[in-house]
Amino acid sequence: MSDPSALERAEVDPADWVATITAARDDAAYTFFDWLTAVDQSDDEQAPGLDVVCHLMDGTTPRALRRKLFRTRVPDGSSLASLTGVFRGAAWHERETHEMFGLDFEGFDDGTGLGLRPLLLPDGFEGTPLRKSFVLAARASKPWPGAKEPGESEHAKPTGRRRVSAPGVPDPEWGPR
Repeated sequence: MSDPSALERAEVDPADWVATITAARDDAAYTFFDWLTAVDQSDDEQAPGLDVVCHLMDGTTPRALRRKLFRTRVPDGSSLASLTGVFRGAAWHERETHEMFGLDFEGFDDGTGLGLRPLLLPDGFEGTPLRKSFVLAARASKPWPGAKEPGESEHAKPTGRRRVSAPGVPDPEWGPR
């Protein structure tokens, strides 16, 4: 017997995004919008872009045991249709995803008529901080506290392991000298 609280998953073509989410709400009783976000997959050699992920729950079952995760890959430089016409609660999540990842949502409408606009970052902030290409200036201007890699503490023995920088860490030549 399968676990009724298991998370179901669905891969969705970007062109079918709104229709699929609408059908899940209307036909399959996934009436509770939980969250929406993106994952930067720009380093995927086969299909670079953003994975947009939407989590819905069945609002008719006790304690929302039926859950479903929808995912679509939006190619770099493309936009995705907005879910605000399906779930009003998607507006906050789409604004956040727009601000943090730079993804435009076509047809976005939160009822204000102001469109996609900053939500969390300070006025004048430039860039998309959750993209892998975003350079973290704090890591370039001062040493990062603590060890980042095995063998970096002063007590560690040197290893022949190649150092790998995390996404967003600039080359050592970048920054103040």
